[in-house]
Order: sequence, then structure tokens, then C-alpha cells
Amino acid sequence: MKKETYWKNVRIANDLMFYIYTHIDTQINLDEIAKNFHIDKYYLHKIFKSIFGRNIYESIKSIRLQKASNLLLTNRHSTISQIANACGYSSQTSFIRAFKARFGMTPKAWRNGGYLNYSDALLSLPNDQNAPDTLSVSEPTIIKRDPMEGYYLRDNGYGEHIKYSWQKLQTLIYTLDLKEYKLISLFHDNPAITQLASCQHVSAISFNDDGLTVNLPKFKIAGGVYACFNVSGKREDLLKFIRWVYHTWLPKSGYETTTKPPYAIYCKNHHLDRYGRFEMDFYLSITL
Repeated sequence: MKKETYWKNVRIANDLMFYIYTHIDTQINLDEIAKNFHIDKYYLHKIFKSIFGRNIYESIKSIRLQKASNLLLTNRHSTISQIANACGYSSQTSFIRAFKARFGMTPKAWRNGGYLNYSDALLSLPNDQNAPDTLSVSEPTIIKRDPMEGYYLRDNGYGEHIKYSWQKLQTLIYTLDLKEYKLISLFHDNPAITQLASCQHVSAISFNDDGLTVNLPKFKIAGGVYACFNVSGKREDLLKFIRWVYHTWLPKSGYETTTKPPYAIYCKNHHLDRYGRFEMDFYLSITL
């Protein structure tokens, strides 16, 4: 495959994945998407599977259930039916059936504490109600953020391999001789309740690209109201921090979250820092 063809396919597959995540509350119509992409629907399926290793419908179902499992914990005042609708299910019965097949329990049992054992098994962590001792976490500030554009690389699963995406972005910085930029992580999935191998991680860079040619997919991070945490710590603390935000801070805060993914803007990136430390502002979308 030619280099140009490969990167074209990467952009198409990533644009579709981004569309799925940002429209997960709707009935996603692949015929309309293929038409908007100016591409045959069956060829779109082929491209997507070649990049991500699974078909489009499997991805949509998985993302719907991952979003729902998180909202069941964070949005305590929303009914199960409301959460099902927010994740694109028109039938509560089909949602409950799919949820039980995925997580081994009903949404009600999950919300009533079943998620804790599931999370403990995933992370091999005790059910600690405090932020990790090695973390420095500020009191969050509530701010309104403008939309932000960036170029990105997407990884399947959380692990050491993510550092190679950051190294590629660092290569881009050197190649373009960028002086002002922001390095960003986008966390589509809650790793405290999603198998790490199934999490989608986005490594991104935002900068003024006037007159520059960049051979990477481009996206826009949604604006809106966010709780901003200033956080610093070690590499191994990050998942513990995210668990604490979702399972402890958010339920006690009086806020609910939305289907917008949280993101972090780094002052120090643990994948690039020789000591594996990070400093970042972590933004969590909130609503009353």
C-alpha cells in the first residue's frame, strides 16, 4: 500500500471513530455517513476494520455500553431509561439485555455497587475513597472552555505502546520547529471500569497550523463547562486519579458528567519524561 493511501485510510477510519464517539447519543446511520464521506459503505467497513481490527457495528455497541456504564455511576439522578437514551438505545429492554451480556449484571445491580468489584478486578486496587498519596491534586475550578482543534494519533488499549505515538508527535514538533503548542490526551473511556486493552486513547497536539502541511487526522475537542483539576504525579498514579474523579469526587460534587470525553493538557508528559512524571490540567465535562 502506498504511503499516501495508508494515511488517507487512517484519516477516514479515525474520522469515523471520532464521529461515533461524538454522536453516540443518536441512531448512527452508516448509509448517510458513507454518503457524507463520499465513499462506498462496504469499502468504509473494510478501511475501518483494517485500521482498528474490528467492524463498525461492534465498535458502536461497545462504545454505547462503555458510556452507559460510566453514566450509571456519575449521573445518579438520571433514570436507567434516560441513560439508555443518552447512549443511543431506543429500547430500555434491549439496553438491559446488552448491558448484562457485557458486564454480567443488570444496570441496576451495577449502579448499586456491582461496579466496585468489576473495577477492583480490572485495576487490582483496593476501594480507596481518597486520591493516591503520591498525587498532588488541586481543588477543581469550574470554567467554560472554547472548542480546540488538534492533530492526533489514536491507540487501542492503554500501555507502554502509547509512548510511540507521543514520540511521533514530538518528531512533528521538531520537524515543524514549533515554538508554541499544547500536548493533549483525550480519554474516551473510563479505565476504572473498562478493560485497559479495550480503552481508546488519543494523543494530540494543538498549534497554529497556518501555512503548514500535516499528514495526520484532525479533530475538534468540544467546548463547554468543565471542572478543571491541576494534577501532578507518577505514571502509575494516573488511572488511580481517574478512578477517584469518577467514583468519589463526581458523585459527591452535585454535578453530573456528559458524553463528552475528559481531556488533559500537559505541562509535563509522563510518556516523554525520563522519570515517568506528569503535570497536567485535567478537564471533566459537567452539568447540573
